Amino acid sequence: MGREIEKLALSRGHEIVCIIDINNREDFDSDAFRSADVAIEFTNPQAAYDNYLKAFKANVKVVSGSTGWRDKHQADIEHFCNEEGKTLFWSSNFSLGVAIFSALNKYLAHIMNQFPTYDVSMTETHHIHKLDAPSGTAITLAETIIEQLDRKNHWVKEVATNSDEIAIHSIREGEVPGIHSICYDSFADNITITHDAKNRSGFVMGTVLAAEYTATHQGLLTMSHLFPFLND
Repeated sequence: MGREIEKLALSRGHEIVCIIDINNREDFDSDAFRSADVAIEFTNPQAAYDNYLKAFKANVKVVSGSTGWRDKHQADIEHFCNEEGKTLFWSSNFSLGVAIFSALNKYLAHIMNQFPTYDVSMTETHHIHKLDAPSGTAITLAETIIEQLDRKNHWVKEVATNSDEIAIHSIREGEVPGIHSICYDSFADNITITHDAKNRSGFVMGTVLAAEYTATHQGLLTMSHLFPFLND
């Protein structure tokens, strides 16, 4: 992702002033890093929050697609962004296609709230290198469904044991960029919507667009700021 983001950013006239990985984390304290308008962060649940703090200390805005940190640190991030003037644009998925899929998911769940004979479940498939399961995107989609369906209160991994649960089944195989399917099943039929990423180009473009947006905005930002149709 980093190399592809760098390539696209350069093609759109941006400058890469600093690249940090596990071997040069001291560069968070460098003049080069402090000169950045926006830092783009894609790591893992263990590293992400600490990276945000280092960027905030340097007064650098952050765009991040890292997942798995929110349970422990969401309240802290909200404080930094809402009370201390820091900026984080966070999304579990930066793809335009996924943004459209998310809007469809919300609208479909709103409709299906009227039809309790349909039960809903989800399957997500990713490459074998992905550390978290379910994916952050699947969790976000499930949370949206829960907001719309009165009969669902929370999501669970793999198998639902109660009627108020949404089961998310996770598959890890090959180099799959990401597939998310949401199925409403009844005794008569089923309705399924699917987003199948062919490659990472959609994620890369969305990330760069988010960075361009973040450079001129402040606070805790999401895809609904970049794509207002998500608020409809």
